[in-house]
Amino acid sequence: MATLRSEIAGIVTSEDIVRVRHMVRDAAVRLSFSLVDQTKIVTAASELARNTLEYGGGGTVRIDELADHGRLGLQLIFEDRGPGIADLNQAMQDGFTSGSGLGLGLGGAKRLCNEFEIQSKPGEGTRVRVARWK
Repeated sequence: MATLRSEIAGIVTSEDIVRVRHMVRDAAVRLSFSLVDQTKIVTAASELARNTLEYGGGGTVRIDELADHGRLGLQLIFEDRGPGIADLNQAMQDGFTSGSGLGLGLGGAKRLCNEFEIQSKPGEGTRVRVARWK
């Protein structure tokens, strides 16, 4: 797998969530994703960026444009050094929220992407990797 382009952005304010959405959309357009695939990856990015800010206290996202055996993809890696997630199984269930949201963030992001990985340790932070392939 080859990385064609990579960008890193900080997520520390609500304006950064909007900026991440634009960056992900621009990358999806560069890779000629369909409008449906653009919408899916941008929606997942928005949910994960919001989680990074609200629950992780801020962090970063790395946006990688990928090529793998003739197919193109977009990989997003969100990382924070927040309190972490005590129960990942519970956090992945629709309807679970530790805040005032609808509880669709992690599960929704997983459904919108072709690949989803999450690592979290209480007191150390959370890392979420998603990928969408064209």
